[in-house]
Amino acid sequence: MQPTVTAPPKSADDWNRQGLDCIRRGAFEEAADCFRQAGDLDPQFTSAHNNLGATLIELGRFEAAIAAFRDILRIQPAYAEAHHNLGVALRSAGKLGDSVVSFGKALALKPDYPDAHNNLGITLLDLDRPTDAEVSFRRALRQQPGFALAWNNLGNALRALGRTAEAVDCYTRAIQARPDYVEAQYNLGTALFALRRHADAIACFRRAIALKPGFALAHLNLGVALANLRQRDEAIASFTRALELDPDNALARAQRMHLLARNCDWDALAADLALVPELGIVGGAVPPFALLAFEDGPHRHLIRAQRFTAEKHKSQPAPFATPSARPDKVKIGYFSADYSDHAVMHLAVALFENHDRDRFSIHAFSYGPPNATPMRRRLEEAFDSFTDVAALGDGAIAERARALGLDIAVDLQGYTEGSRLGIFAHRAAPLQLSFLGYPGTTGAPFIDYLLVDRTIVPPDMRDAYSERLIFLPDSYQPNDRRPVASSAWTRDRAGLPETGFVFCCFNNSYKITWREFGIWMELLKQVEGSVLWLLRTNAQVERNLRKEAERFGIDDARLVFAPMMATDEHLARHCLAGLFLDTFAYTAHTTASDALWAGLPVVTKLGQGFAARVSASLLKTAGLDELVTDSDEAYAALALDLATRPKRLANIRKRLATTIADSPLFDGPRFARGMEAACDAAFERLVQGLPPDDIAVPIASVGNRSGTSR
Repeated sequence: MQPTVTAPPKSADDWNRQGLDCIRRGAFEEAADCFRQAGDLDPQFTSAHNNLGATLIELGRFEAAIAAFRDILRIQPAYAEAHHNLGVALRSAGKLGDSVVSFGKALALKPDYPDAHNNLGITLLDLDRPTDAEVSFRRALRQQPGFALAWNNLGNALRALGRTAEAVDCYTRAIQARPDYVEAQYNLGTALFALRRHADAIACFRRAIALKPGFALAHLNLGVALANLRQRDEAIASFTRALELDPDNALARAQRMHLLARNCDWDALAADLALVPELGIVGGAVPPFALLAFEDGPHRHLIRAQRFTAEKHKSQPAPFATPSARPDKVKIGYFSADYSDHAVMHLAVALFENHDRDRFSIHAFSYGPPNATPMRRRLEEAFDSFTDVAALGDGAIAERARALGLDIAVDLQGYTEGSRLGIFAHRAAPLQLSFLGYPGTTGAPFIDYLLVDRTIVPPDMRDAYSERLIFLPDSYQPNDRRPVASSAWTRDRAGLPETGFVFCCFNNSYKITWREFGIWMELLKQVEGSVLWLLRTNAQVERNLRKEAERFGIDDARLVFAPMMATDEHLARHCLAGLFLDTFAYTAHTTASDALWAGLPVVTKLGQGFAARVSASLLKTAGLDELVTDSDEAYAALALDLATRPKRLANIRKRLATTIADSPLFDGPRFARGMEAACDAAFERLVQGLPPDDIAVPIASVGNRSGTSR
C-alpha cells in the first residue's frame, strides 16, 4: 500500500491569492471568506485586511468594511491605500464628512495618488461643493492625463457649476480614453441636450444603448430628446422600452402618456389611466405639466410640483440687502425660452410694450434658440435690454441678473418645455414671480408670488398653491390686439361643407380627452349636418380621432382638420365657425383669446384647478359669463341650445363683436397698469421688511396713468 500524502496547510498568502482569484470570477462572498482566513492566520497581513474591506464594499456591507479598514490602520497608520479605501467605505455609508477626512489623510501620505483625488472629488460633489471637486479632479488628471473616470467626473462638476460647454469637452476626453465608457456617453448626451444640441444628444444616447442595451435611463433620455425634435413615434418607443426595463419609472410613464395624448391615442393610454391619481404622488417624481390634461386635481398637482422641484432644484438663496425705499425705476426681468413666434409671447408682447418706462425698466433674459421671426424683432425692441443667456448655466444666469440689479424676476416658463426654474433656485432677484407660461403652482419655495385672478383661484382652492397669490383685477392673462387678415375665407377654401353648423376646437390635441370628445360626438348626432372643425397637429391625431368618431357611429367625414397657418389668416378663418367648444381639465388659453378676438363665442366648463379655469376667466372678463357652465351636462346642453337656436347665438355674437375691442381683456395699457400695481405692492412689502403675502390689486389701480411706454 502507498502511504497517504497530506496536503500542506494553506498559508495566509495562499488564502489571499485565492481570494483575488474569486474576485476575478465575481465570487465576492467566497473571496471575503478567503481574506478572513488570511487575516486569521496572519493578523498583521494588512493587504489581506485591505482586500477584505474592498470586498465588503462590493457586497454592500459598508459598516463591516469600515471596521476592517480601521483594524488595518491600527496596525499600520501610514497605510495610504487603507485610508483611501476607508474613505470609499465611509462615502458609501453616507458619512461624507468623515470620508473627506480619510481621503485627506491618504493624500497627505501619498500626494501622487490619482484615485484618491478622484474619489475626494466625488465626495465633494456629493457635499454640493463642485468648485472644490473641480480642483480634486484636475489634480487627478495632472497626475494621470488618461484617467477616464476623472474626466467624466470633472464633466459632472462643471455641469454642477453651469459650465456645460466645458463639460462636453471633458466627457469627450473620457470617451477618447475609454471608448466603451457607457456612463460618459450618457453624460455627454445629457450635456448636449442641455445645450439644445438634440440630434447630437440622440446619437450619444444611442451609442450608450448599443454598449448597454438594458440602460433604462438612456432609453428614457433618448425619448426626451426625440420628443424635442418632434419625432414622437420614436420617442414613444423609447419610453416604452424604458418602462419594459424599469416598470416603476414614473418619469418615463408620464412622458409616454403625454405623447400618447398628443396623438389622441386613447387605446394605448387606457392601461395607464388608473395610475394617474398616484403618478408623481408616490414613487418617482414626474414633470407636473405632463399630467395637467389628465386630471383636474389641483391639490395633487401641488404635490407633484413640490416633489419634482425638490428633486431637481436645491434652493441656494443669494443674500440681498433689504431696500430702504422704492428706486426711481423698479427693474423687472422676464425670463423665457420662448422669445419667438410662441403663444405666450403673442399674449405678453403688449404688456412689455405698455410698461411705464418712467417708473419701470424691463429686461429680457432669453435662454431659447435664436430666431429671426418678426415677433422676435418686436420683442427685442420692447425691452430696455435683451440678453441671450442660452449658453450659461442656471447659477451663471442668476448671477448675471443680480449684477444687473434686478428688483423682480418673472418666470414665464414654469414647467413647460425649456423650463429653467433652477435660475430662480439660485435667486435672480429679491422678489421672484411666476406668471403666464405655466397654469399652475410651481410648488417651489423660491418662487414668492404667483399672478392669478379671482376666477382662477377660488377661496376653497387657495391651499393648492405654494406661492403667495397676487390677484389681478381683471383676467390674469394679457392679450394683444392682433391683426386679422382681410382675405375672404369661404367654406370651400377651408374644406368645410357648404351647409351645416360648424362646431370647432382649435386647442392642442393633448388637451382633448375621450370625455369631451364623447360630448362632441353626441352633439354631431343631435345637430343634423353639423361638423367638428379641429386643428391638424399631426397625422396620428387625425387618424385616431376619425377612428373614435366611427366608434360613436359618426361618419368620419364630419371631422374636418384645419392646417396650421399664419396667425392673421388663422384668426380670419374663425368667421366660418358657429361655436368654439372648450376642453375640460386643460382649457383653452391663447386659443380662447383668439376665438373671442375673432368674434367666435366659446363654451367652457369651469373646473377646479388653474388650467381648468382659464377660459372662464377670459369669458368673465369679456362679460360673457353665460357661456361658463359648471358640469358636463350643462356644457352639452348649452352647446346644443346655441347650435339649434340661431337667434340666441346671433345675439351673443353681435354683443361680442360690439364690445370685445373695448373689453379689459384686450386693453394692453390697462393690463400693464395692473401688473405694475402688483409689482409695486409686492416690492413695498419687501421695503417694509414684511414677508410675501397674498395681495389683491384694486380695480382703481388700472385707471389711466401718464407715463412713457413703447
